[in-house]
Amino acid sequence: MDLVDLIQEKRFLGQEFLAWLWYKSEERGGNVDLPGTGDILVVFEKHMLLEYGEGADSEKLICRGLQTELKEARAGLALGKKPEQARIRLARGDFEFSVTLTAASMEFRSVRLPKTAGADDGDDPDSLEGQILERISLFEDLTKLVNELFAMFINIRATGKWPDELVKIRDWVNSGSGRVEV
Repeated sequence: MDLVDLIQEKRFLGQEFLAWLWYKSEERGGNVDLPGTGDILVVFEKHMLLEYGEGADSEKLICRGLQTELKEARAGLALGKKPEQARIRLARGDFEFSVTLTAASMEFRSVRLPKTAGADDGDDPDSLEGQILERISLFEDLTKLVNELFAMFINIRATGKWPDELVKIRDWVNSGSGRVEV
């Protein structure tokens, strides 16, 4: 099995992660309790891509708007569509990140790192090097934060906790989609 086939076979895990993370972000009004760290802010905003079906028969639905307007995306989840891409704002401490996360490959797109207080010394090579190193460090912080959230998800997904969590996610999806399950 080559890498492309492996990614296709395991893409469901990234899709489940995005759906779970969206649920967790709304469970406590944007706060997610990250073990060992405490509360971090996780907000889904402005853009979400949902996918239905597989291969040539797949359909894609793009939902855009403010956070409160992602009702169409929730309704899509209730209809069996899966999140394939989402714009997410993450904040820990004084640092706020924004990233578009792709489910299949866990790829980061359109990354916005926190503003830094780096001095603008023009052509000073030491200042420029410091700014570059600071940006690299912030990108590493973002990567670590997403990895910690994914580890939290996997710790639930790969254990006996998943069936209970899945019931909560389904209730959350149905409560926001206008759909009532009988």
